[in-house]
Amino acid sequence: MTVALVEAYATLARRVLGGPARLGRTRLVAVDGPSGAGKSVFTARLADALAALPDGGRPPVVHTDDLLDGWDDQFTFWARLERRVLAPLRAGRPGSYQRYSWVRRAFLPRAVPVPVVPVLLLEGVSAARAAIRPELTLSVQVTAPAGLRLRRALDRDGVQLLPELRRWHAGEEAHFAADRTAAAVDLVVDGAPTLPHDRDHYYVRRPPPVTPVDPA
Repeated sequence: MTVALVEAYATLARRVLGGPARLGRTRLVAVDGPSGAGKSVFTARLADALAALPDGGRPPVVHTDDLLDGWDDQFTFWARLERRVLAPLRAGRPGSYQRYSWVRRAFLPRAVPVPVVPVLLLEGVSAARAAIRPELTLSVQVTAPAGLRLRRALDRDGVQLLPELRRWHAGEEAHFAADRTAAAVDLVVDGAPTLPHDRDHYYVRRPPPVTPVDPA
């Protein structure tokens, strides 16, 4: 029987730095999972752990929400990410992107630079999609129960966005099923753990999903 395990962010950070750079000279870490699962918290704590290493340094974080052109760009933003960030880094050149303002409903004019660095964290829904997997040093999916994720989203965004959130969550569910994300990532993290632990320095790893055996 497999069980959930408490593991240290510091150990994971060393694993990242010890891994191969597959996106040019950059080790790309993708933190995926549905909205409200706890991706941003996990990413921030991993960044803290990387910054604390002797040869580390705090890595930049690209949040996919900053690249979305509003609610209707849930997954189609990827071409923008590829053109502005991934392709330049792949060629050993710095990238940049414009951050979307959900208040103004437009991209802000000032570009956000993405330098060529040893480690880059990419956080957001579909960050570990199949298109980028061969170039990832580490892929993570953060999960949490659907009801809790919806409550977190409503607390953050407001009940007036409930129709958009329900549509968004349905899109996520369809994407993760088609992409087979949970079975493909290197690490599945519990974003709502009940095991007692120091949450600033440790996370709870969930066992990988069981693949059904074909009786034929």
